[in-house]
Amino acid sequence: MLMNKASSSLLDQYKVMERMKKQHRILKRKLPAILDVITDAEEQATAHREGAKAWLQELKIVAYKANEVFDEFKYEALRREAKKNGHCNKLGFDVIKLFPTHNRVVFRYKMGRKLCEILHAIEVLIVEMQVFGFKYQPQPPVSKQWRQTDYVIIDPREIAGRSRGKDKKNIVDTLFGQSTNADLTIVPIVGMGGLGKTTLAQLIYNEPEIQKHFQLLLWVCVSDTFDVNSLAKSIVEASPNNNDDTDKPPLERLKKLVSGQRFLLVLDDVWNREVYKWERLKVCLQHGGMGSAMLTTTRDKQVS
Repeated sequence: MLMNKASSSLLDQYKVMERMKKQHRILKRKLPAILDVITDAEEQATAHREGAKAWLQELKIVAYKANEVFDEFKYEALRREAKKNGHCNKLGFDVIKLFPTHNRVVFRYKMGRKLCEILHAIEVLIVEMQVFGFKYQPQPPVSKQWRQTDYVIIDPREIAGRSRGKDKKNIVDTLFGQSTNADLTIVPIVGMGGLGKTTLAQLIYNEPEIQKHFQLLLWVCVSDTFDVNSLAKSIVEASPNNNDDTDKPPLERLKKLVSGQRFLLVLDDVWNREVYKWERLKVCLQHGGMGSAMLTTTRDKQVS
């Protein structure tokens, strides 16, 4: 995630890192050095090497801070994009509040200091990883469907207490409040790209009380394609429960999977507005048990 954010073309397009190019290049060179040895570090931590455990914990802290820093760069790039395209004037007061006027000199000074702190922390981690003798291990190819399972990457205990804690609590309370509702509850998380919708959904999905409350938890990334049969098939395949009726239509398999089960289904990154497609999916999902819910993340209010 951090590599993707550090390499975002938005940062160059809107020059939010001017006079920080050198540090930015160094960071992009040094991050792969850590990724090269992280598998070995995790294996050593599993083998109860306390030094490796401590190193990985520090890496998590630094990575989280670095993600926050690059989120700030991205928000500034989005602000400049909105200003360039005249959206601030068209959309009015709410956008002015969201993107307050920035002094570029102050922004550059503040962010330059933060970037140098991150770079120093990463350089310390690299020195330590050489001391521990972590070695490169070839990685298996990354699946193109990585977003369908990326909710397991983030440890919710590390970030639940931060700024998204209140939003998480509100949605968790909403889901619990529908436990006696026979109808399917649908809760949308709506916002522009880069504001942390998927991270918030991850926090909710991984919440221990949620894991206990729902009998079946499912996570699927939807993105641009919304073919009902393909989506139903993806939902079924996301289930840990055995479902061997592969000769049956996907919607029938989905209906059988959720029948009588109080489930939570997360559909991440939804774009589709075609009501009849949603209705076909909903017919199957309504066979779930009382208190079943669907959590969606989307950039489009009409989708929600």
